[in-house]
Amino acid sequence: MKAYPHHYTVAARGAPDGLVPLSAAGLPQIDSAPPPEFDGPGGVWSPENLLVASLADCFILTFRSIARIARFEWNELSCTVEGVLDRVSGVTYFCRFTTRATLRVAAGANHEKARQLLERAEKLCLISNSLRGERVLELEVLAAAP
Repeated sequence: MKAYPHHYTVAARGAPDGLVPLSAAGLPQIDSAPPPEFDGPGGVWSPENLLVASLADCFILTFRSIARIARFEWNELSCTVEGVLDRVSGVTYFCRFTTRATLRVAAGANHEKARQLLERAEKLCLISNSLRGERVLELEVLAAAP
């Protein structure tokens, strides 16, 4: 890992109407628009989708790293993250993020250790640590049939 601080630069450009292309050096361009809830067209990533997606992605990547360090064997981690955007005291913000994670492990794996590592991943996720909304983690550990 490189020394801190790390810098991430993304460029956006837009006109009065239409999509907003997002780009960063060495990455494919993606388009964004407001979500349907804000009268956007739908069918394209929105800033709200991207924010919530970054939590799901960060959770899995953080777990991957923690599990590797702990030498914990696992098969698959899937998760969904629900972000709740609300208006509170005249300010619109994401007030809650619920991560629902399902970890698939081999038969005989230590389920308690799996849960501890999942909880640690949620606590160490740098994206979720950068947000002010309440964080909720719902876990399920499933063992493969013997």
